[in-house]
Amino acid sequence: MATEDLSAARARTVGPRDKTARRLLKSTANKFYDAEVDIDWDSPVVEGLRWMPEHRISLYRTRLWDKLTEEQRRELGRHEIVSILSFGIYAEGMLSANLLRVFGRGTFSDHSLYSIAEIGEESRHSIMFGKLIEKTGLTPYLMPKPALLMGKLGQFLPLGPATYGGVLLIEEVLDRAQREAQNDPEMQPHLRQMMRIHVIEESRHITYAREEMVRAMNATNRVNRAVHRVILATIANFTYLALINPKVYRSVGINPIRGIVTAMASPTYKTNMQFFSEPMIRFFADAGMCDGVVTRRLWKMTRAMPDDLA
Repeated sequence: MATEDLSAARARTVGPRDKTARRLLKSTANKFYDAEVDIDWDSPVVEGLRWMPEHRISLYRTRLWDKLTEEQRRELGRHEIVSILSFGIYAEGMLSANLLRVFGRGTFSDHSLYSIAEIGEESRHSIMFGKLIEKTGLTPYLMPKPALLMGKLGQFLPLGPATYGGVLLIEEVLDRAQREAQNDPEMQPHLRQMMRIHVIEESRHITYAREEMVRAMNATNRVNRAVHRVILATIANFTYLALINPKVYRSVGINPIRGIVTAMASPTYKTNMQFFSEPMIRFFADAGMCDGVVTRRLWKMTRAMPDDLA
């Protein structure tokens, strides 16, 4: 088929998903960032500024927190942001693998083409996360081998609602946290600029994933919907646990097991998880991704579910 005939055919068959993808492709071309040049990595870290808002640090308002000095609290925040960014690099690599599977279907529609445009942005984001970790002066927190194996096995799951729900699980949790901190003058300037870039570009990814998840839910049968709901809720339980590596507590002289048990048992954990997740989980509930006894129980286990939905 000639090039003009292919273009005409695509124009005749464009549907709602391709209209959204076309708009997102145009936005990607018109408004994108390159952290190599859009963040001043040569400028020094500002002494006394934080790497995480104090009230979002995992031990906030616990007995262990009360024993920490102000310097130790900032140090713990520095390690926790490195843990989150390290997880983000792994997670975005897994998301890109799934997006490559979308493109691999070979339709060459705008929907398919946007999937690889998003891979390009996710690659730049991972580089940006890596450079910020380097700026903290710390080394990344590596995921344990069993967790990496689970991530690899996840690539064998069929594309569907849980795939796009998993994208949202990672993107929206980070997005919510970044929107709160990006304009906080107490945060390090490199961190704030990284957050601004990430929020702008991730808004396209969230739009894409939300629409695709709803379409996938509508296009599959009752049994498959139930399976995908359970898969997503299971992924959520592992994702929340993976954000903070227990080894971060060694930076302030706390045993990792004691630190993570204290953090997860504290009211702060539930407060933070609900804050990071509320818009996303309400969307999941509206889309039918929280239905079912097993699914709801799994979401309750995360302690991220808003109280009125639990």
